[in-house]
Amino acid sequence: MTDLSVEEMTLCLSRVGRTRDRAAYERLFRHFGPRIRSYMMKRASDAALAEELMQETMMMVWRKAELFDPQRGNASAWIFTVARNVRVDSIRKARRPEFDAEDPAFVPDAPAAPDESFEQEQSAKRMRDALSTLPEEQAELLRLSFFEDVSHSLIADRLGLPLGTVKSRIRAAFSRLRAALGEEK
Repeated sequence: MTDLSVEEMTLCLSRVGRTRDRAAYERLFRHFGPRIRSYMMKRASDAALAEELMQETMMMVWRKAELFDPQRGNASAWIFTVARNVRVDSIRKARRPEFDAEDPAFVPDAPAAPDESFEQEQSAKRMRDALSTLPEEQAELLRLSFFEDVSHSLIADRLGLPLGTVKSRIRAAFSRLRAALGEEK
């Protein structure tokens, strides 16, 4: 391990940020690499992960060194904040499941066969035609309840109707729809 004074750390980190000074970065790496690895080992208990997180931290230091502001704090605190953030990101990533493109939830449904599409279109047309035969007040209740997913009590509040009236009008609308669709029981 090489020891750097606070002033040398600040100077090296500033040089890396301003001019991508490789020699200054190497001094920072030799100084902080073992310290960050030790920091990660205490928290991860896995030597390979600690090494990986140290490498990632030092790469982040290289990439983001221009963001270091010596007026806001010292170089050591800044670098260890980067290390802490890398560790937190690693934990979050480990908790997030890997994306599986073969998961059935992500595989789009096969297009419907032409005869199925035709049947669905015919069924939808029959339903639209049946809905158009309803009185406007019943059609509005069905639209709010089933297409906008508004609860019966909210519909009652919104329209200023008693809850029982809303429910009975919806039942009446269903009866009329069944009759219009030829499904009367």
